[in-house]
Amino acid sequence: MSGNLKSLFAASASMRLFMFNSSLFILLGIWLTGFSNVHWFIYMVPAFFIFAAATGLCLGLAVPRLIFDRK
Repeated sequence: MSGNLKSLFAASASMRLFMFNSSLFILLGIWLTGFSNVHWFIYMVPAFFIFAAATGLCLGLAVPRLIFDRK
């Protein structure tokens, strides 16, 4: 069960690169807008993406895999 649960949250290398690049573009947009002009919640998305890219654990992948990967 734990091996199956781990594979539920694991992101592939291409997904990790996508999340890292997306976080960089979001942070670039925040920088161009001005750090004091954006709401604090905007920082949550790049933080989660960088965490997922660094560790390979993506909590956002678990729910779609539970719903759509039924065998």
